[in-house]
Amino acid sequence: QVQLVESGGGLVQAGGSLTLSCAASGRIFSINDMGWYRQAPGKQRELVAIITRGSSTNYFDSVKGRFTISRDNAKNTVYLQMNSLKPEDTAVYYCNARITSGTGYTSSYWGQGTQVTVSS
Repeated sequence: QVQLVESGGGLVQAGGSLTLSCAASGRIFSINDMGWYRQAPGKQRELVAIITRGSSTNYFDSVKGRFTISRDNAKNTVYLQMNSLKPEDTAVYYCNARITSGTGYTSSYWGQGTQVTVSS
């Protein structure tokens, strides 16, 4: 059983910062790409940032220069440092990872989501 557990969401004023964490646990053989997505009310879920096992990164245009994704492979954890937050960043943020489990199967796993609210 593989799980992703997120933490770090909350309420922050515009211009502030938050750091999200997502830890994978269970029968894990290896973790490939890890990423953060978000979904605002009435909108589709969108990719925010993604990081490969070798730490290559890609970002959604609207967060470039403000958000930083990183990972600690020893801890099976991915982070999202969010600076200069804007009200339009308000959303539920979801962690995603492609994980090869101890059974040898590779699947995409999602965390439960964490709310980020940016007040103006």
